[in-house]
Amino acid sequence: MNYGRVRDLREDADITQKEAAEKLFLHLTQYRRYECGESEIPLHIAINIAKLYGVSLDYIAGLSDDKRGLTKSALTAKETTLVNGFRKLSSTDQGRLLERLEVLLGDEE
Repeated sequence: MNYGRVRDLREDADITQKEAAEKLFLHLTQYRRYECGESEIPLHIAINIAKLYGVSLDYIAGLSDDKRGLTKSALTAKETTLVNGFRKLSSTDQGRLLERLEVLLGDEE
């Protein structure tokens, strides 16, 4: 868990630790422990923190630098269709598709 991100998100939201704790229905001391890394953040609390700040769990955990993560809200319907279709292809066909993409992108430059 990337505890510094929780603090940064709170500061970006311009709220105090007390306000964050109240919004999350936590005691201030417990919230402070989570924010400074003294206590592990349970999954259900991490989910509430993600909802409070409008970010993904991956971002809070430090697994992604994209605050929204790869969710349907981050991708258009066409992008989602492309990703899902790509995943269904064999590795050989994925390579062919990537080669064609390079050709198409090369033509635009």
